[in-house]
Amino acid sequence: MKILIASTLAAGHISPMLAITRILLDDDHEIAFLTGTAFRDRIEASGAQFLPLPANADFDGRDLPSPIPELKDIPPGSQWLRIVCERLFVDAIPAQDRGLREALKHFQADVIVGDDLLFGVLPMLLGPREMRPPIVLCGTSFLHWKRDDGAPDFVGLPPATTKDQREQYAVLAGERDANVNQPVLRKLNEVLKTYGVGPVSVPLFHSVVSLADAYLQLSVPGLEFPRELPPTVHFVGTPPIIRNQAPLPPWAHELDGSRKVVLVTQGTVTNHNFGLLLAPTLAALANEPDLLVVATAGGRPIETIPGPIPSNARLASYLPFEWLLPRVDALVTNGGYGTVNQALSFGIPLVTAGLIEDKADVNARVAWSGVGINLATNAPTSEALREATRTVLDRPSYRMRATQMADEFASIDTRSEVVRTIRRLESQRRAQPRAATMKPARSRRAAR
Repeated sequence: MKILIASTLAAGHISPMLAITRILLDDDHEIAFLTGTAFRDRIEASGAQFLPLPANADFDGRDLPSPIPELKDIPPGSQWLRIVCERLFVDAIPAQDRGLREALKHFQADVIVGDDLLFGVLPMLLGPREMRPPIVLCGTSFLHWKRDDGAPDFVGLPPATTKDQREQYAVLAGERDANVNQPVLRKLNEVLKTYGVGPVSVPLFHSVVSLADAYLQLSVPGLEFPRELPPTVHFVGTPPIIRNQAPLPPWAHELDGSRKVVLVTQGTVTNHNFGLLLAPTLAALANEPDLLVVATAGGRPIETIPGPIPSNARLASYLPFEWLLPRVDALVTNGGYGTVNQALSFGIPLVTAGLIEDKADVNARVAWSGVGINLATNAPTSEALREATRTVLDRPSYRMRATQMADEFASIDTRSEVVRTIRRLESQRRAQPRAATMKPARSRRAAR
């Protein structure tokens, strides 16, 4: 098949989509990858054909504030989220849609595979089904779907267990709906109206989950709050780590099992201030003789990590996770979704500290599932980090739950599930033209 991969311009989305690309290339499909020019080298190195998004949808997604400078002065909350949704996602729909349609003219794809924030697929998804290829979306963040307890997303709330909690969640959900969801939907439906499709009546992030022909959640059910989900959703585990992305560090031989290894990372996006997590963690564990603390700077120079570097710390800009994770005993992270899932697939218990972007919700799931401790802050103290890290290392229940989660990941053959889903949709597409001639074209609405 010819498969068009398309991704928004964030490293946390590009990386899993590149892993999906690797799976499909290994299955002998021809791949073109549509995204921003900042990622051109990575795309071409994967073996896929690179296609650039139109200029007004192309920026360096490794620096989120760059397209919206005012975000730097707005604290996390409803206003921050509304501006991101409107400016970063809704405003990008026309250019992303144009990029997709131009790509299909030159690369006649049998299937489109995108990430969950590529809202430029909405005009196609809401338009006549027979006028487009099947569209598969990949959940690279927590599953955006309405909860049984009514809690809003991006607040980091655990499942409600009491009536009082449900009532509190209902108030928060009402405020979120009035201040974020409805303003964003008004702007979204104005854009969709120019295409003659819509309207959408569910929150922006939920809309693509039910509209996609298949929605591949890159995780396991055990890390997701239980609730009724649309039939489009399939849990497919975490994609295999792309190998040989970084060399072994010169201190690789020190991970010989003589000391427990604690890995600390702030990911590749929220890593402009290492004083939030990396530096406090190094300080917190500096006097733990039984620990070797490994810190990765997510691509930034290690010299940007502030403070004195303890004797039991080892630093690197990048590290080969396929080599490292089997040697790690605990992970301290701000809660990047891909990193959390990769760690759990190796049975590694977690300490999480992050509230921005999707991290509050990811970290709430870590605590709820019992695989780690959520410090529920962007700036944890060294004392809190030391206590939490020693707890997940020394209390067997965390390792046991993480091991059970690893077994759940191992029960899913991610490669087979991805390939099987795409092949099934292609088979349906081949049968579609005959059926399509029997029915008038209709646009779709987002399911309620």
